[in-house]
Amino acid sequence: MAFPLLTDCPVCHKTLTVTKLHCSNCRTNIENEFALSKFSSLAAEQLRFIEVFLKCRGNIKEVEKELSVSYPTVRGKLNEIIEALGYSDRTKQKVDKKKVISMLDAGEITAEEAIQLLKENEEDA
Repeated sequence: MAFPLLTDCPVCHKTLTVTKLHCSNCRTNIENEFALSKFSSLAAEQLRFIEVFLKCRGNIKEVEKELSVSYPTVRGKLNEIIEALGYSDRTKQKVDKKKVISMLDAGEITAEEAIQLLKENEEDA
C-alpha cells in the first residue's frame, strides 16, 4: 500500500529530502538526494483543482461547472495555489471594473459575484 508523499518533517516541520527510491518489481534501490517538484507540496484538494483546471483548458466557466463553485471561488483557489507555489511576491493584479461589468453583462458571473470581485479589489488596494 502506497502512502502520500510527506514533504514536511512531522517532528520539526522542516522540508524533507527524498534520499531513496525503490523499484517494487526488480527490488532495485537507488540512494541519492532527489529534488521534488513544487507541486509535491500542494494539498490533495489543490492538485485536484489543478487537474480540473487543466482538463477544462483554463476555461473558468467550465471549472465552475465541474466543481459546482462560483467564479470568485475559482479565482480564490487559483490565487491560493499560485501563492503556494511560491509566486506570492508578485503584486496582486487589480480587477478591471470594466471587465467585471462586461462579464456581468455577458452573463458570465452573477451580480453577487461581481460585487464580491469589486469588494475584493477594494480590500487589495
